[in-house]
Amino acid sequence: MKYSIFIVLFVLSFTANAQFSKYFYNKTLRVDYFHSGNYETEFYTFGELIEEPYWGGSKINLLDTFEFGNYYIKVFDIDDDKLIYSRGYSTIFNEWQTTDEAKKTSRSFSESVVIPYPKNDVRVEFFSRNKKGIFEKKFEYFVDTDDYFISPKHSSKYPMFDIFISGEPSSKVDIVILPEGYTQDEMGKFVNDCKIFAEDFFSFSPYSENKDKFNIRGILAPSKDSGSDIPADSVWKNTLLNSRFYTFDLERYCMTTDFLSVRDLAANAPYDQIFIMINTPKYGGGAVYNFYSVCGNSNSLNDKILIHEFGHGFAGLGDEYFTSDVAYNDFYPMDVEPWEPNLTTLVDFDKKWRHLLKKKTPIPTPIDKRKFLKRLGVFEGGGYSAKGVYRPAYDCLMNSFKGNKFCGACNEAIINMINFYTKE
Repeated sequence: MKYSIFIVLFVLSFTANAQFSKYFYNKTLRVDYFHSGNYETEFYTFGELIEEPYWGGSKINLLDTFEFGNYYIKVFDIDDDKLIYSRGYSTIFNEWQTTDEAKKTSRSFSESVVIPYPKNDVRVEFFSRNKKGIFEKKFEYFVDTDDYFISPKHSSKYPMFDIFISGEPSSKVDIVILPEGYTQDEMGKFVNDCKIFAEDFFSFSPYSENKDKFNIRGILAPSKDSGSDIPADSVWKNTLLNSRFYTFDLERYCMTTDFLSVRDLAANAPYDQIFIMINTPKYGGGAVYNFYSVCGNSNSLNDKILIHEFGHGFAGLGDEYFTSDVAYNDFYPMDVEPWEPNLTTLVDFDKKWRHLLKKKTPIPTPIDKRKFLKRLGVFEGGGYSAKGVYRPAYDCLMNSFKGNKFCGACNEAIINMINFYTKE
C-alpha cells in the first residue's frame, strides 16, 4: 500500500514538473507597469518587459490556491488559451487609496509582477478587488516572447551570498535580504545583521520547526549614505532603494515607492519573498503581501518587528490591533469578508478559523482574560477598527509584542503558505 502511494505521488510530481517544462524556462519574466488613480478610480499602463536570470518559485504550484491580496494576475498560453500561472498580491497603491491624500489628488505608483519565463506567447490579465471584495479584470497585456524589446539587461548587478541554504529554490521558501542605507564600509555589518536575522527568524514557531524548508540569501549592495529618510526631521539620505519613514505621514511606517529598484536588486538571487533591511535603530517597518517586507537592523524589538512584518508579506496576515494611529480610512468595509486569513467581519466566518475553535466557544467571544486569555476565539477589535472587525486571539504577534507566539489561526495560515511553496 505504501509503495502504491509512493508511485502515485512520484507520478503527480513528475507530471507537475513536466507542465512547468512544457510552458516555462527556468528564469523570470518581469512585467513592469504603472498603477494610477485616486480614492475611487484606478487604471494600469504598461512599462516594460525584463528578463531576469533566476526563477525562485515553485515549479509544482503554478496556480494560486489562496486568492489572497487586493490584486491578482492570470497568465494564459496563447496557443491553447490555458491558464498556466496565477498569483495574488497587494501593493502600496491600494493602501494609498484609503488615505486622505487620495481624496485630494491622483498619483501613479511603479509596480511589477514576476512570472516564470514563458516559452510561448502569453496573455497576462490583471485583476483588482472591487468594494465588494470581488476580483474584476482591469488590464491585459500580450507578451510576444520573440519581441526584441524584452530587455535582458541587469542594471543592478551585485554579489549574492548565502545565509542559510537547505535545498533547491523550487522546493524551498526563498528569502532574499536587500541592504538599505549600508555604505561600502558597512557591508561587513550587513552580513552580520543577516546572520542575526536568520537566528531571530528561526527562533519563532512555526518557522523554527520548518527550518529545513527555507533558503535565505543576501545581496552585497552599498548605498552612498547610511540610514533612511526621516522627512519630518529633515533627514534625507542618498540610498539605493529610497526608503523613508513617515510613509502616508505615519512615522513608524518605513517603506519605499521605488519598487522597480527593489526588483532590480532582488534579481541577483532566486527569491519568493523580498525582505529589505534598513541600517537604522529607529522603530518602524512595514510589509505588503507578496510585495516586500521591511524592518530596521538594531531596534530593541527587532526580532518581533521582522517576524510581524514577514507575517504580512509572506502569509497575508492582517494587523490584529485597533488602538494605534493609522493613515487609513474604512480600510475594511463591514459588509465584506476580509481576504486576510486572521481577520473576519463575520460575513463569511465559516471560511476562516471556525474549524479551530473549541466547541461552545461564543461568537463573538467576550474579551475576558479569565476565560479566554489563551483560548482561540472571535474577539472584536482588529484591522484598525475597534468595532465590526474580529481577530482570533486575545493577543498574538500580529496584535502586539507582549508575547512571543502567533495565535492558532495565524500559525495555520503560515504553515499552509510554507507547504504551498515547498511542495515537491
